[in-house]
Amino acid sequence: MSLVRNVGTIGGLTAASRVFGFARDIMLARTLGAGGVADAWQLAFMLPNIFRRLFAEGAFTSAFVPLFNRRMKEGTEDDRSEARQFAEDVLAFLLPVLIIFGALALIAMPWIVGLFATDALKADGENFSLGVLMARITFPYLMFMSLATLLAAILNSLSRFAAAAAAPILLNICLITALTYGMTLGGGDGARQTTGFWLAVAVSTSGLLQLVWLGYWMRRAGFHLAIKLPRITGGVKELGLLVLPAVFGAGIYQISRFVDLFFLSTLEDGSYTYLAMADRWNQLPLGIIGIALGTAILPSLSRYVASEDSEQASRLQSNAVELAMLLTVPAAVALFISGSAFTRVFYASGAFTVEDAMATATVVTGLVIGLPAYVLVKVLTPSFFARKDTRTPVYTATAGLTVTIALNFMLVPRLGVMGLALSGSAGAWVNTALLYAVLSRRGHFTLPSRIWNRITRILMAAAIMGGVLYLLMPYGDPYFLGNTLERLGSIAVLILAGGMTYGVAAIALGILDRSTIQRLRRRSA
Repeated sequence: MSLVRNVGTIGGLTAASRVFGFARDIMLARTLGAGGVADAWQLAFMLPNIFRRLFAEGAFTSAFVPLFNRRMKEGTEDDRSEARQFAEDVLAFLLPVLIIFGALALIAMPWIVGLFATDALKADGENFSLGVLMARITFPYLMFMSLATLLAAILNSLSRFAAAAAAPILLNICLITALTYGMTLGGGDGARQTTGFWLAVAVSTSGLLQLVWLGYWMRRAGFHLAIKLPRITGGVKELGLLVLPAVFGAGIYQISRFVDLFFLSTLEDGSYTYLAMADRWNQLPLGIIGIALGTAILPSLSRYVASEDSEQASRLQSNAVELAMLLTVPAAVALFISGSAFTRVFYASGAFTVEDAMATATVVTGLVIGLPAYVLVKVLTPSFFARKDTRTPVYTATAGLTVTIALNFMLVPRLGVMGLALSGSAGAWVNTALLYAVLSRRGHFTLPSRIWNRITRILMAAAIMGGVLYLLMPYGDPYFLGNTLERLGSIAVLILAGGMTYGVAAIALGILDRSTIQRLRRRSA
């Protein structure tokens, strides 16, 4: 399959999940508002998700896929016994680790929630207790999704990307179901607390459903896993040695979220909600473009590196960088200029005030400054993981995180939650620059001059689009808070104008032409 087709499959299904996610967030904002129960829920939801993305999606996948692919390479299409044995050994070791870790976390949950809760939440004994209860209910989601990540990694290695990309839709369906029930309860603190409880139940339920879903499609792909007694085999040891540094190297974004939680605990009521709602807009292009690209190129890149085909590896990496910038830069510019339009149109109603929407928009502005960097990290790190080098990203991530923390101390007291967003963006750019510098110095990958030239023209096209959006924003102000038709119409005009402007500029500047499209559509493996 070509890079564009792989990314299109993963990104398209991720986009569908994000649509459900936006519907969820709109309902969440209007039902719970900001602060109080809403902050308690956001904290309870963040905790298992941060661990999931740190240990499962980031570190585990980046370490597991090259090792699994190496064993797939050693067998034939019909004989995958060595790869299956390796996966079963990993599953046998992973399951008890998850159970023990989960049990300890449940016991320590009051302390964990207390460590990251805001002063306002700690002072509200009823909502703090609800936050602890919700966190305990949601935490089994970590175990279900860690096991699901193993199955997804196997499916991706078999070039079956669709099932894993579609699985998150189940989370949003479960949450929307809980919110729909919550909206029938009316307003008031009691209704919001009941809604929060059922949201927590929906999270863990969705994790179980995603595990079952991926298990079904893995069996359909002809791959079966048996549950065995745990043994520390050579393969498990090798995976462990790769996972430990990858926890830091691949998980810079999630470690930053832990840092965010610490600083958020020092801010005013509502800060958790503002960051979570703003991050939804940052996660949309990051998930559709960055995660999709990283997922799509890792199996092929691993095979090219294993066969010492440096030319094809470099071609794939260059195409991924170009495609990332082609799609991410205009998204970042559009959200930077028009973020307040999106937050007002979709969030401002019910319990979520216009002031809440504008506060969320300022956080969006800070986050999207780092959006291209977050995506490029996803594109560059597979080059290290394909070579079983999980240590170098540790060093670059350490530098980026150090910058983030230093800036947090300087900016958060002055700018509040906006300071968190800016600090994280700066750290991501440092991480990106160092990753590329190391790859170039080692001779693994240097971006060709033609790609640098195209990136310059992409920036020019995005700047033209940004100018048009800046001029249009004042004309849309009366409609961003209007009735449903006015809101949707005004945001549709912005999207259409921005998209058409960028498209015309891209064609005029020679960014999009037939040869480029054909090059990006070439098979990646």
